[in-house]
Amino acid sequence: MPAWVIWAILAVLLALGELATPGLFFLGPVALATLPALFVSFFVPAWAQVLVFIASTVAALAILRPIARSHLQMPALMRTGTAALIGARATVLERVDADGGRVRIGGEEWSARAYMNDQVLEPGTRVEVAQIEGATALVYE
Repeated sequence: MPAWVIWAILAVLLALGELATPGLFFLGPVALATLPALFVSFFVPAWAQVLVFIASTVAALAILRPIARSHLQMPALMRTGTAALIGARATVLERVDADGGRVRIGGEEWSARAYMNDQVLEPGTRVEVAQIEGATALVYE
């Protein structure tokens, strides 16, 4: 079997592996690194192809992975929906404890629970939203 066929099969298998493991973005750059090895397979021996593949893999991971990871981290200003409320400041309207209560977040009234079960927050207390579970804000001081 010609070397270029082996590199092409490896590229397809690695690309399929990337599709099967979303969020990691590790096999995609390695799949791209097989392409330079495929092209040089027509001109150089197998050991040189492997060296090209290794160098291409290191370069692809060093360049593409940080870019992909930075795109996975969404800045707070770009969040929408309930994700935008995490970290927001709120004011306690009715006593908030592990069983429930009410808070005002950005002009809207929300049901709330204390993020830490032993915490009790009295009306007027300024709190921060730690998490949203359904229509309930989990808050802490």
